[in-house]
Amino acid sequence: MIRSGLVWGQLVHLSYRARVVALLEDSPLTSEAVIMDVHHLLSHGEEAPAFDTMCSWIYEDTLPITRQYHARLLAMADEVGTPRSIQRLDELLVD
Repeated sequence: MIRSGLVWGQLVHLSYRARVVALLEDSPLTSEAVIMDVHHLLSHGEEAPAFDTMCSWIYEDTLPITRQYHARLLAMADEVGTPRSIQRLDELLVD
């Protein structure tokens, strides 16, 4: 049972990592330094900080996001337990 629990935990982290990468690829971020920072955090298994960093820079750079993308960010924030990551991103919504 421990072995299957470890495998499940690893799969969850891989799923989070893949989803953060997909969100990063679809994000309006253009700064190579920020993108590299997010990838660096992901390579060290730091999915929640990587997600938070990505969201912080979207807000900091006042980058417009669609409602669909915002919904994806909201779902990810709920799953990784970082609701503050998306705080105020609704201010950047475009129709």
